[in-house]
Amino acid sequence: MSTKRSVGITAVAVLMIIFGIAEIATGLTHSFLGILSTSNATLSTYGAVAVGSIYAIGGLLLLTMRKREAKLALVCLLFVIIGRASLVAMGLYPLNSLLQNASIIIGTGLAVIFLIYIKLNLNKFN
Repeated sequence: MSTKRSVGITAVAVLMIIFGIAEIATGLTHSFLGILSTSNATLSTYGAVAVGSIYAIGGLLLLTMRKREAKLALVCLLFVIIGRASLVAMGLYPLNSLLQNASIIIGTGLAVIFLIYIKLNLNKFN
């Protein structure tokens, strides 16, 4: 049975991949577009790379349009949300400016929105 690919699900998947890659790059360089930063600690690097990798993998899983993989993508998003919160709680994502704080809140909020969207659209997957 073939399922027509949903534009919304595809958009979420692509954004998850892009955001995951951005998270990896930020973790490795400790800077995002020269504006935002992470701690220079090794744990920060590993944490951000892990969160970014899980985010991107979740996006790739969504592109399969299979229900089982969509459920795995939901688990990935839960790990992304928990991981980002843990990095903040451990001081590995500095909270030293309004822009930094807003980016962490918006970034984590988008992951929550993606999770809710996918959960509400599970019926579109095979």
